[in-house]
Amino acid sequence: MTSSTSATRRDFLIRSGALGGALALGPLSAPMTLAAAPWDARLVVIILRGAMDGLEVVRPEGDPLFAQYRPTLGDRTGSHDLDGYFALNRHLEGLMPLWQKGELAFAHAVATPYRDKRSHFDGQDMLEAGTGTDVGLRAIRDGWLNRMLGHVPGVSVKTAFAVGHEDMKILNGAVPVSSWAPDARLDLTPQGRRLLQALYRGDPVFQAAGQTAIELAALSDQGAPSGQEGSAMAMSAMMRNPARAERAAALAKFAAERLNEETRIAAFSIGGWDTHRTQANAIRRALGELSAAILGLQKTLGSNWKKTVVMAMTEFGRTARENGSRGTDHGTGGVMLMAGGAIRGGRVFGRWPGLRPEQLYQDRDLMPTRDVRAYPAHAMRAMFGLSSSLLEGTIFPGLDMGMDPHILA
Repeated sequence: MTSSTSATRRDFLIRSGALGGALALGPLSAPMTLAAAPWDARLVVIILRGAMDGLEVVRPEGDPLFAQYRPTLGDRTGSHDLDGYFALNRHLEGLMPLWQKGELAFAHAVATPYRDKRSHFDGQDMLEAGTGTDVGLRAIRDGWLNRMLGHVPGVSVKTAFAVGHEDMKILNGAVPVSSWAPDARLDLTPQGRRLLQALYRGDPVFQAAGQTAIELAALSDQGAPSGQEGSAMAMSAMMRNPARAERAAALAKFAAERLNEETRIAAFSIGGWDTHRTQANAIRRALGELSAAILGLQKTLGSNWKKTVVMAMTEFGRTARENGSRGTDHGTGGVMLMAGGAIRGGRVFGRWPGLRPEQLYQDRDLMPTRDVRAYPAHAMRAMFGLSSSLLEGTIFPGLDMGMDPHILA
């Protein structure tokens, strides 16, 4: 095949949206951003949008107040013991082999410096910008991963896949990165998909990525009523559809395929964590997506899993006590998940504050005992050789990294 033929194919694919455009998984899907660099270590950051209830994910069942605060939430018999005090929500049971191998860990009672206002938008902006206060958001418009990329050598843009519209602020900034955000639908006939497969066949750059794109398009078609993609009925169908976990796994597969090539930094998001009502159902779906994403990364990364750190974090936690709608309200302290073969796992990191009323934040929320930014800061210092002064002054302004928790193996 001549180079001109390859260029023509790629131009067609880009214009037609097969690689970037039109893959659509609807508003429940995760925008993804990728950055390329020559290092051997891989870092994946997953933003959990909607304020994940860390108390329900890593449950302090060793404290009797936990059951008193939440008499109707969760399954008291189905959780998996972690260390005799904390137990893992049963809907993450697929991750227990990672815990047992030391490739899964958690940091409890963590939060950004954001306090009291409890706005999802401000909380997520602060989390992705890495700023110490919400006031700083007015001055800092880029994301902490992008700022990190500006201080390491050998960064280039490779493998650009843009699908959808939502921004991943965590990688916005002066350093060019590639992006892929699958939040629109790709409506291709079977004949159209065969045509695209024929077009990219034999092209080593686009064959794997194009096939993944078409697989995602097929998943996006499941359960969506014809002619009602933007309607409340379609949204409800997608909320009930178990294919959400399949889509999360496919997103992770796409990221991992890039990480197996030249990409070294990936960031994407998983929504559905705002559990004001009937939390048991909503968190089951969200945890299923998170589990599928992490296991999808592990499977596709193969031997590169040993070189990978995955960090999943949310804008803030939720109230210690359940509300009148069998849910929880916006809180403060929460939990962060870490996975990967490079993680020193099998433990729950952090200083546990307790659940007595006087130990809670404002007698309602889990008290944060560590800035969530400290964990990625220590990871990046170990992985990429960044100095503490750079991390505390530029990448995470106002951060006190504190003692190294030694989260890497």
